[in-house]
Amino acid sequence: MYDAFYNLKKKPFQLNPDPEFFYNSAVHKRALAYLRYGLAQGEGFVVVTGEPGTGKTMLVKELFGTLRNENTVAGLMVTSQVGAEDTLRIIAATFGLSYDGDAKAVLLKNLEEFFKLKASEGKRVLLVVDEAQNLPVQSLEELRMLLNFESDGRSIFQVFLLGQDELRSTLQGSKMEQVRQRITAMYHLRPLEKEETKEYILHRLTTAGWAQDPEFTNEAFEEIYRHAQGVPRLINTLCDRLLLYGYLEELHMLDLDAVRLVKQEMEQDAVQPLSSSVRDSSNLDAETYPIDSGRPAPLAGSLEERVVQLEKLVFTLRKTVQRERALLRKTILLHLDMDEIYREPVDES
Repeated sequence: MYDAFYNLKKKPFQLNPDPEFFYNSAVHKRALAYLRYGLAQGEGFVVVTGEPGTGKTMLVKELFGTLRNENTVAGLMVTSQVGAEDTLRIIAATFGLSYDGDAKAVLLKNLEEFFKLKASEGKRVLLVVDEAQNLPVQSLEELRMLLNFESDGRSIFQVFLLGQDELRSTLQGSKMEQVRQRITAMYHLRPLEKEETKEYILHRLTTAGWAQDPEFTNEAFEEIYRHAQGVPRLINTLCDRLLLYGYLEELHMLDLDAVRLVKQEMEQDAVQPLSSSVRDSSNLDAETYPIDSGRPAPLAGSLEERVVQLEKLVFTLRKTVQRERALLRKTILLHLDMDEIYREPVDES
């Protein structure tokens, strides 16, 4: 869609984390340094926290990309509210081990044997837990106990915990003393600064093959920062809608007015469901649609009065076109959402 209009090789602001678009900001560079330091230590917990949308999952994918040439067997576990035994089953499933119906003792034995097997091959096992704020205290304790597995006096299992601010609160709890003692490194991701937000947008555009089309004014960058407050996911959402707006309006310069209009539409969508907007489009008031059967009403009066009537008609028609274009954008977004829901999974085997 807009990627073809702007000659981009792919969508620059998709929400799905793509390591190709990783922006190594100062804060993300430091977070990666903590992850790599923790990895070099080869033991304990490494904890990275941050508010939703700050790029924790993207960090994981970037880290995994650097592990291909290292002797590390890495698994990603995205958590939900699960009990301690279910946590062990999820870990077993993550590394391709038997888990269905196995008792806790069997699960622990299988995991220990797997860790030791990899250690004998000169490898170590890393578990990355995303959305770790959802883990109950008992599950964190189970993870701590798994850290006790050793081979030849060295640790053979390590855990990275990535989560929202609630994870920090959980780790500060009175029952978490032993877990805290096993934390090797801890870092909190902050949002991007104003200048970093601009650089982040330009980085993603350039990675997608951008050739200065469309251009962004400085005021547009500032308004995007004011809206997103430096949170990458919010930046992506707004910029994706902004490029769609630019495509439908055939714009090659995106300015402050364009950003504000898109923001307004997004705020309206948040209040009124998209389907309602489409459904109610046939019930627009008569002032918005002053044309009957495709013909405007005849003008009457003096020349000056008719000029005034024409100006009003042009203004009304312009508002109608703007409203119809906004409706078109919403309809396109609805179809894109439905395509995503009903798209069949690709068999990668």
